[in-house]
Amino acid sequence: MTAQEQHEAIEDSPVGWVAQHIRRYVESDGADGGTFHGVPSLLLTTRGRRSGALRRTALMYGRDGDTYLLVASNGGAARHPAWYLNLSADPTVEIQVGAERIVGRARTATGEERVRLWPVMTKVFPTYARYAKETDREIPVVVIERQPTID
Repeated sequence: MTAQEQHEAIEDSPVGWVAQHIRRYVESDGADGGTFHGVPSLLLTTRGRRSGALRRTALMYGRDGDTYLLVASNGGAARHPAWYLNLSADPTVEIQVGAERIVGRARTATGEERVRLWPVMTKVFPTYARYAKETDREIPVVVIERQPTID
């Protein structure tokens, strides 16, 4: 996020338990909330595709080298989650992993890359495999690459 964006209000997920998780994560600088039921958790901030507002949610994640991986499962629902639609419209994102805040660029893994990364994420959270069976859509695997910082 740019310096200007750092001063904008961020709207947290309206889902009660997610909002509580975000609050604990932010208040403890990632010490409380860095895992969710034993799975690594990060905070993702995107820009709303219609509102233009900054939106934050908590998500499970994996790693592939220096990149962070997310799964847009939406619990196996027929539609993509709002956060995925937002980053598809504007791929500049911020993630908070523990106390570290990272500006990144998000993209959807395709082809052989997705085939390789899907098992990485089902190992992190095996329920993703069940979600994939419950929906007709291909569940996206999102790759977030760290952007160089400008001093």
